[in-house]
Amino acid sequence: MRARNSPEEGAPVTGPAGLAITDAMSRLFLIGVALSALVAVPVLAPKAWAQDRDAGERQRLLDLAYTLGESHALRQACEGEGDQYWRSRMVRLTEVEQADQAFDVQLRERFNTGFASRRSEYPICGDDSREAERQVARKGQALARKMSQSMRQTRAVTPDSVADGEGAR
Repeated sequence: MRARNSPEEGAPVTGPAGLAITDAMSRLFLIGVALSALVAVPVLAPKAWAQDRDAGERQRLLDLAYTLGESHALRQACEGEGDQYWRSRMVRLTEVEQADQAFDVQLRERFNTGFASRRSEYPICGDDSREAERQVARKGQALARKMSQSMRQTRAVTPDSVADGEGAR
């Protein structure tokens, strides 16, 4: 049963509702691309585990964990507390990195600190929380660029171990 004044199936949504949908889709796409790329970087070069990284790379991982925590809080403000999109990315990051216990604790603390910071600043969804989400996405993009540059340098020195495994084509 269709609600009164609801658009017909397949009909374009126009006016303020259409703009809101377009803004939300653009926001989610931008954030998704930016931070998904960040989490994918360690997967592309599995030999670059946390314990094998230099101090600068480890700091970028900590910054990434903080950014993921911020993103998690901001997304939950609009999507609800059941949304675990960015938390699951953080879990995957810690699995891939296989950090020693001390560094793993640091990663998790940074995630939680980023989450708490943005949760207290933006407890509810609004234009300001969406703008903060876009800013965090831009910060994530910058981190992704830095991490991918260091990964390209690593890949130039070591063979692509992903292609050498059972899943190689």
